[in-house]
Amino acid sequence: MEKLSRERQNRHFLPNIRFPEKLSVATDLSFAMHHSRDLLVAVPSHAFREVLTKALPSLTARTRVVWATKGLETGTGKFMHEVLEEILGMRCPAAVLSGPTFAQEVAAGLPTALTVASTNPAFANDLARCLQADVMRIYTSDDVIGVELGGTVKNVLAIAAGIADGLELGANCRAALITRGLAEIIRLGDAMGARRETLMGLSGIGDLILTCTDNQSRNRRLGLSLGKGRPVDMAVQEIGQVVEGFNTAREVVQLARRYKVEMPISEQVYRVLYDRLSPAAAVQNLLARESRAESA
Repeated sequence: MEKLSRERQNRHFLPNIRFPEKLSVATDLSFAMHHSRDLLVAVPSHAFREVLTKALPSLTARTRVVWATKGLETGTGKFMHEVLEEILGMRCPAAVLSGPTFAQEVAAGLPTALTVASTNPAFANDLARCLQADVMRIYTSDDVIGVELGGTVKNVLAIAAGIADGLELGANCRAALITRGLAEIIRLGDAMGARRETLMGLSGIGDLILTCTDNQSRNRRLGLSLGKGRPVDMAVQEIGQVVEGFNTAREVVQLARRYKVEMPISEQVYRVLYDRLSPAAAVQNLLARESRAESA
């Protein structure tokens, strides 16, 4: 943190992107929260509970919480809004910020669109006004589950798309995986009460397309490595950052089983990651599935 404060940039993850003048670097969470109204949590899913627990003593009557974390909590399979409610209760307005975004492009000021979802419309609208900028378009929603679900499952499907491209199976296969992957998200969303229009929006299909097709995606790069024959442990280590889809795959499969929803692509990704099934065998398992109606 001292290095970030001194150099005014994050040379490791966002080199040559200077911090805005108004951005302050603080090592003490309570100090930072004392000088802020809104708390934006942007940490990996496995750290979400820890950060909120540390933030709890510093909550005030005016604190509002928004998170950009995508994924399910490892071990419990809980969405971030469930973790937040468990720790903070209903003590403050809460919202999730999600959509098709790569950090490098956002930091470089390239055009980006996002969705902010909250059951508190006033908070969602105020956040949208705060975040809206010349190159940043913000849409609002009250479908928290739908927005979180899209941002979660797409990471697992991006591993599948990467595997297919690593195996050099072609553009047709990639398009099929993305399309049938979306069908898996929608089936699970229907079972969980998410709205289909949410999953057909920025935080659903938008994020899915981005993560499955561009090598800035860590999840896609993991799949590429696996498709090229690297062992799972080595492939994860080579990424050098958290790969949300690796942890999320297990939780998504458990969620699908709980809701009795078929998610064959996600299931095969899980088997590649945890059962050491070969990527080629996983693809063959998908191709060998019995023919069915597309809308089923």
